[in-house]
Amino acid sequence: MKATIKLQDGRTMTAELYPDKAPISVENFKKLANSGYYNGLIFHRVIEGFMIQGGGMDSSLREKRGAKAIKGEFSANGVANDIKHTAGTLSMARTNVKDSATSQFFICVDDTPHLDGQYAAFGRLCDESSLKVAVDISKADTAYAGYMADVPVTPIVIDSITVSD
Repeated sequence: MKATIKLQDGRTMTAELYPDKAPISVENFKKLANSGYYNGLIFHRVIEGFMIQGGGMDSSLREKRGAKAIKGEFSANGVANDIKHTAGTLSMARTNVKDSATSQFFICVDDTPHLDGQYAAFGRLCDESSLKVAVDISKADTAYAGYMADVPVTPIVIDSITVSD
């Protein structure tokens, strides 16, 4: 199963999704993506050498609502998911509550083993050009915006995400 993340600036990232490891997360991501939920949302938190996070806010930093919380598919929550958080891994973002992931996801731009077993990894970027896009996004100039840190000064907008079998 493949996901294509198209940005409004013309860049694209392609990922392979792993429904055999994280079926709930993959189905949730697929449903949201193919319904257009992510269209126009931004990568609102980017940290060089760590990750880029998006899928929950528009360019005015208004949170998009409507996505339901899903079970966290990771070992600390009793789910066997051995996907490692290496460069290019897609994973569900959440609060401190283990079953709080909704629509927000992050893409690791470096190996982040401290996240293994703590977050629901569900896919991986397919190629070097996709990883280069993610790494470039992580290097964007950032600032504080209200209570949020690491917000890109120039919004990085998702044009669309599509998932195909």
